[in-house]
Amino acid sequence: MPGELLVADLDMPSSVYGVHGAAGLTRWRSLAGGKGLRGPYEAVEWACVPPGGLSGEHLHSRTEEVYVLLTGEGEAILNGSPQLVRAGELILTGLGATHGLRNVGNEPLSWLTLEVPAPRTVALARPQRMETMSMQVPDGKAKVVDLGRELDVDPRPVLEGPLRRIRMLQVAPGMSLDLTGRDYEHTVFVLEGRGSAVAESVTVPVRQGTAVTTSGGEDLRLVADAEGLRVVCASFEISLPPLEGGGVR
Repeated sequence: MPGELLVADLDMPSSVYGVHGAAGLTRWRSLAGGKGLRGPYEAVEWACVPPGGLSGEHLHSRTEEVYVLLTGEGEAILNGSPQLVRAGELILTGLGATHGLRNVGNEPLSWLTLEVPAPRTVALARPQRMETMSMQVPDGKAKVVDLGRELDVDPRPVLEGPLRRIRMLQVAPGMSLDLTGRDYEHTVFVLEGRGSAVAESVTVPVRQGTAVTTSGGEDLRLVADAEGLRVVCASFEISLPPLEGGGVR
């Protein structure tokens, strides 16, 4: 059965101070949330910090997370170790890992956040499984991957949850690209260009900064205008039944 199509852009982001205990300003925008999706997913968000800005170091005790770096240069702190990162790279943070991110460049540092509950978190939310699951958070893995070079990344085994692929996709001018909704939900974020996102239920225009998220069972076609489209696409497997009432919150 077709699902919903969630469309958001970067107009009117929120100003947030003190993210993860760090002083300073973060610009933030929610692009999709758990209750709008059929899989047990947490959030798709956009964030941006100015030069010198910081997203504070913190432990992932319940969720797994990917940062898709969109603009700028930064220093990621992964399990206590610093690593220089830049636009076009992914920061993969597994359950039990710590991460933080500082803008060390001269322009805004922005990224997409893809956050999902880890499998043990979903299992612990089901009362019949609690007695068989350990409450101890494992020592987590964290890794930086160059999406701009690899173009198609499987985030496993750093992540164990439903996020299966992260791709950099190019749609040539006047051409189209189809994404199947069978067993998957997709989030597409437009990096460059203009065009349309076409689903069974609706056709919507897209441009730089537009995010389109399918909600299970909905095939999606991306159609590029004369300038073409360059997008990031994250694909989530939804073979497991969702929790009653929506995603884990």
